[in-house]
Amino acid sequence: MSARYQLRGGTAAEISASIESGIRRGALAAGVALPPVRALAAELRVSPATVARAYQELRGRGLLATAGRHGTRVRPRPPIAGRRALRPPPAPGARDLSQGDPDTRLLPPLGPHLSALAADVGTPLGYASVGVLPALADAARERLAADGVPAAEVTVTGGALDGIERLLAAHLRPGDAVAVEDPGWANLLDLVAALGLRPIGVPVDDDGPVEAGVRAALAAGARALVVTSRAQNPTGAALSADRAAALRALLAGRDDLLLIEDDHAAEVARTPLHPLAGATPAWAFVRSVSKPYGPDLRLAVLAGDEATVARVAGRARLGAGWVSTVLQRLVLALWRDPATAALVARAGESYERRRVDLLAALAERGLTGHGRTGINVWLPVPDETGALTALRDAGWAVAPGALFRIAAEPGLRITVSPLDAAEIPALADALAAAVRPAPSSGFTA
Repeated sequence: MSARYQLRGGTAAEISASIESGIRRGALAAGVALPPVRALAAELRVSPATVARAYQELRGRGLLATAGRHGTRVRPRPPIAGRRALRPPPAPGARDLSQGDPDTRLLPPLGPHLSALAADVGTPLGYASVGVLPALADAARERLAADGVPAAEVTVTGGALDGIERLLAAHLRPGDAVAVEDPGWANLLDLVAALGLRPIGVPVDDDGPVEAGVRAALAAGARALVVTSRAQNPTGAALSADRAAALRALLAGRDDLLLIEDDHAAEVARTPLHPLAGATPAWAFVRSVSKPYGPDLRLAVLAGDEATVARVAGRARLGAGWVSTVLQRLVLALWRDPATAALVARAGESYERRRVDLLAALAERGLTGHGRTGINVWLPVPDETGALTALRDAGWAVAPGALFRIAAEPGLRITVSPLDAAEIPALADALAAAVRPAPSSGFTA
């Protein structure tokens, strides 16, 4: 903890407010350890129960996490807007492969479609006339059905995470357990913490969530299971046909479980979809347009059973109301445009080429990376901090695996979308040197 920041308070509310203020101001950095309960209680001259209540309240809101022997720490990305970046920016001149964004050079241009919409938008709509556009819903059903997803009931949300948040909030209550992939999507782990839910990590291999891990999570009382269909973030895993069949059999008839599938990569995944949709009575399949068409298009299609979709749509009406019909029209125009479809296909091919080439370069240097689909490669490492430091010194920035892990082994996430082919050998050399640093000569100056 920063020596310059003094925790204060005589009640649990005052102590939690002091900690939150420190996080917001950047004086308590992400990952920093807070004092043990008894030590802080003695310092503030309050009872240990008072400090414990303050810590518990902040854990329930996702600002703190219990780290076993390492005590209580500020979460890597607490759900609070602060004055400082939660992750320091890459060093000047470094190649930044840490963000997880698609290649902006391969995103479809929006200008022509926006111009066409401006001429065709018609009479402005009022509150009574908005909602899911029938034409968009029909197109979404057709696209999902082509991938084997039953889509009689659909709605739209403001992106994949918005849809998942509405699903979890509609079905679960604080304290409920959610089975999540480990390593898994950092944003989802942060959301689960912010909702006061309890994550249960499910190990992942190249074929998706491991069956034994899902079974153990169910036995531990998981009320929801979130699975990435393909292009899993950060490992690039994709549900194989055999794994999907095994999980469908395991989940069949579980009326106490909400099944959520995230197909965020959609058209750029470049691998067949093997959906779990419908394996449980309560289920939802969420497909975002961000990776193929652009992160700024905050729209995802959500299909599911009738009750689940109705809950999501109903909660939306009480809050944001609806996803802009102008945005819906834009997405529909992109779906209907053959030139855009061709560009998205080229993007998927490009990501696959870069990912495969990086994995091959790593293998040539004796390293085993993972990345069956998508825009990321996951590289297990013995020491994240040392590897990140060595890469930084060599001019590369990648994402620390700690953002994505619960109990999984350390690793690095490398986003291939900014990479050019000519850079891959140098990156692979830097990764090999970072993972296996040269041994010390044993002499000191």
